[in-house]
Amino acid sequence: MATLKSSSLLKSSVSSSSSQQKRTIRAAINVPRRVTGISLPELRTSGLEELELHNSTEKRLSPFSTNTRFKRFENNGADPLVMAKIYAILEAVADRVEMHNNIGDQRTHWNSLLLNSTNAITLAAATMAGIAAISAGAPAAALKISSASMYVAATGMLSILNTIQPSQLAEEQRNSARIFKQLQNQIQTMICIGNPTAVDVKELMEKVLALDKAYPLPLLGVMLEKFPATVEPAVWWPSEQWRRQSKGLRGNKDFNGWNGKLEEEMKEIVNVMRTKDKEDYVKLANKALKLNKILAISAPILTGLAAVGSSLVGTPSHGGWAVMLGVLGGALASVVNALEHGGQVGMVFEMYRSNAGFFKLMEESIESNLSEEDLERRENGELFEMKVCLQLGRSMSELRDLAAASSIKGAEINEFASKLF
Repeated sequence: MATLKSSSLLKSSVSSSSSQQKRTIRAAINVPRRVTGISLPELRTSGLEELELHNSTEKRLSPFSTNTRFKRFENNGADPLVMAKIYAILEAVADRVEMHNNIGDQRTHWNSLLLNSTNAITLAAATMAGIAAISAGAPAAALKISSASMYVAATGMLSILNTIQPSQLAEEQRNSARIFKQLQNQIQTMICIGNPTAVDVKELMEKVLALDKAYPLPLLGVMLEKFPATVEPAVWWPSEQWRRQSKGLRGNKDFNGWNGKLEEEMKEIVNVMRTKDKEDYVKLANKALKLNKILAISAPILTGLAAVGSSLVGTPSHGGWAVMLGVLGGALASVVNALEHGGQVGMVFEMYRSNAGFFKLMEESIESNLSEEDLERRENGELFEMKVCLQLGRSMSELRDLAAASSIKGAEINEFASKLF
């Protein structure tokens, strides 16, 4: 009996609570109808539409999907297929950044490991040659053979090391990772505040492919020339990238932020960069290249001569000079090798070449804007001037002062355009 009473009480409480919930729901439905005049069918339809919108938002496709039937809500009105391609390029660029960082670290380790190994082998061979000169019999012959063999091995290793220039390879990867990171940031900015089109997709593809060509990952077949006949600034941008379009950033009403004074200022800045910054870095790159050539040729020659000298140690007719050649040649080869690869002369050459390329890029960017007669197709003048200031490490007033000093005829400019490097 007690069980039946408790169950009946439970049923009555459940029914009362459910009836109370029904009254609450009915009141919630009736309030908009009384206050706003919205009918119940309209309210139900609106609720279903909101529910369907919520469900579709939760089931939204990945931004990397190429399903064109789905309209994304955060694409600034762009074509979904274009946005999918932009995201695919962004993913590839992010992967390139990681790849170049990893390979750059690997080639930095190559430089240190090969440098230490060749110097250790060379110094050990020089020590054996010196000991063989004061020994006699079988021990002397064994030391001579060991010393000559180690010198031959060091000569081969140095030939390979000086051909591939690991320090220069590592600098190439560092530069490419930095530039790919810049491109990644540009794409993210385009997605956030721009309205990408199929033309933007094509331009981004050209930039990625130009970077791949300028800084290749493999060594065999496509490695950059380490000892070119003439030094040219590095080029990592497509040749046809300067076709400007109006981006809707209008400074002045009719001139898109441009005026005659700003155009003259940009022309003078280009002149300073061409005659001072770019020319200076090309000269420095030439000096680094000549030094690197001398060191790269000297070290294998010294180890080869040391191998010949160590093999002749102990012979009656060549004893004196053979010992000097075997010991001194190995010592000098270690010094030259440490100066070339420990000092990373190849890296210095690549750094200068890349800096010259940076100023060439800025020069082409400014000239392409100035050569465009339609002001609406130029990049906004105020924004462009700010970018130039940031790239050169100058304030607006400093940039204008430099342009004013350069515009004086007959005056020699001793100041470089860039204050960053």
